[in-house]
Amino acid sequence: MKIVGNKLLVFQQRDNNIMCELFGFSSQKKQNITGYLKEFYSHSVDHPHGWGLVTFDGSAASIEKEPVQASKSLQLQARLSDSVEAAAAFGHIRYATIGQVDYDNCHPYTKKDVTGRRWTLVHNGTIFSYPPLDAFTAVQRGSTDSERILLYLVSLINQAEQEAAQPLCAEQRFQIINDAVVKLAPENKLNLLLFDGEQMYVHTNYKNSLYRLEKEDSTMFATVPLSEEDWKPVPFTQLLAYREGNQVFAGTKHGAEYVDREENLRYLYQIFSDL
Repeated sequence: MKIVGNKLLVFQQRDNNIMCELFGFSSQKKQNITGYLKEFYSHSVDHPHGWGLVTFDGSAASIEKEPVQASKSLQLQARLSDSVEAAAAFGHIRYATIGQVDYDNCHPYTKKDVTGRRWTLVHNGTIFSYPPLDAFTAVQRGSTDSERILLYLVSLINQAEQEAAQPLCAEQRFQIINDAVVKLAPENKLNLLLFDGEQMYVHTNYKNSLYRLEKEDSTMFATVPLSEEDWKPVPFTQLLAYREGNQVFAGTKHGAEYVDREENLRYLYQIFSDL
């Protein structure tokens, strides 16, 4: 790759090593995940543009987030001083590329579909080109491509549910999200965790950027391993779904690996320089 200019070279090095980080947890029962969260949020020195935490209780989602560095947040410090127990949870620390550093651009994002089912998403990556997302620019609250992904996915679910005139089953929902991911992934960096109140969807197409820790009654996901335990890479370029800690569906092996290209790095550098 030919890189012109020291600033772009520095940005390339940062982009290869510093992205948003994701945390996910799916379990059969509530467990104390405070220690893992403390390790996760300690990485915010390199991801200073905001933090988010959501714990799920069925269809209910308790969301906390701030557009400040997690390690400097008094709110998060107070939250982690007590036990965080959940059967399902997401965490996010942001390294901004698209979207200013403000509350509306902090993850997670959440939205209900037409049946009242709540969908919640955290994303690590960049959508460089996917025209169907453009329609949501005018209705989103913030300005990130991540929020547009969620709005787009929920719109697909809404369309299918309206056509069926009834709520979709778990397998039907998975197939819709799988088909969307297969179309979204080519030429785009698409690491995401998505929860619909029943099952957790997991996808990565960027090498060595999402790992899982499988235990007897739970599975945990993180951008980098959070302990000395037996973390392994999440299967690559394939959507997975988990329910109560167990994998229940595996989608299309689409093979659309994201690889950094000079034109994409230049695009990101231009956006980042304007933040």
